[in-house]
Amino acid sequence: MNIQCIEDIPGQSNPLNEPDVQPEETKKKFDLSIITAPQLAQLEIKPRKCLVGKWFREGDLGYIYGKRGLGKTWFALYLAGCISEGNDFGNWSINKARVLYVDGEMPLEAVKQRSIGLDAEETTDLLFLNHETFFDATERQLCLSDQHQKQWLIEYCEQNEIKVLFLDNLSVLFSGMRENDADDWEKVMPWLLSFRRKRIAVVIIAHAGRSGNHMRGTSRREDAAFWTIGLGDSINGREERKEGARFLTRFTKDRNSVNDDETGPLDWHFRELPTGKIEVKAYPADNMTIVLQLIEDGLESCSDIAQDMGMSKGGISKIAKKLEGRGEITISTGGKYQIKTGKH
Repeated sequence: MNIQCIEDIPGQSNPLNEPDVQPEETKKKFDLSIITAPQLAQLEIKPRKCLVGKWFREGDLGYIYGKRGLGKTWFALYLAGCISEGNDFGNWSINKARVLYVDGEMPLEAVKQRSIGLDAEETTDLLFLNHETFFDATERQLCLSDQHQKQWLIEYCEQNEIKVLFLDNLSVLFSGMRENDADDWEKVMPWLLSFRRKRIAVVIIAHAGRSGNHMRGTSRREDAAFWTIGLGDSINGREERKEGARFLTRFTKDRNSVNDDETGPLDWHFRELPTGKIEVKAYPADNMTIVLQLIEDGLESCSDIAQDMGMSKGGISKIAKKLEGRGEITISTGGKYQIKTGKH
């Protein structure tokens, strides 16, 4: 049959964007919603609970992005499992919470194997909505551009005490939207913010742009985000990556953490054991490794790398000279950095 989003079917309503049928009544409530500074100071607001370390809290909108095949889903599934079971994630402690993982791309069999490999098969606090199970039940495409499906998802999360919602991935689940069009994304933001008001965190997995340094598509998507994590190639562990997944993680945005040391770069290694279980290790990554990764991803100037890493140009220049001395990169007379031919 011809698969289409429900919003494309003639005669369907649009429950999330219905016009206000009682504007005068809403106007009265609007007036009551404005408070003075003393009223705000006296207002009791329940603090948002930390879910992962100090950087991930209730109601957050966060992004995980990286190039294809690097390990985004491994990372996201492991994070989802750790939250649902209350196990430490890398260097961070966890506050246990119920999780719904929505997958729009991977075969159900692969999701099952990874879930079992990561020891998440016994927790009832990790739930999955896969595009295959959705189609089998509804004979429709899992499509979060569809107003009805968005409504169903937020109602399910609220009714079943879901505290963290993973959406894997942006390109597939929001089909029909133009990724580079900020106006298209504006249609999704009210829905995402409705999760925040219910203190349900949303984690969106996305692809990186061509350079690998930023998320693909309009930058306006990150305006409401509390944190963004980018996955990059782990140059030091490419041979080990053949056994599983090996990558670096860096925070490119973090609103929650007070201490920058908590969100330093990490080198992750997912390795399949003979038993079929997945061994996961995370090590702090040094700045030299990060600079080398960024140069390979296409950043050629000292100033661009310094801006990306939040370091001084002098600090980046010293690292680059060490990399040149090790034969890892070349520095042209114009100051451009490039991976040395034949390396990596």
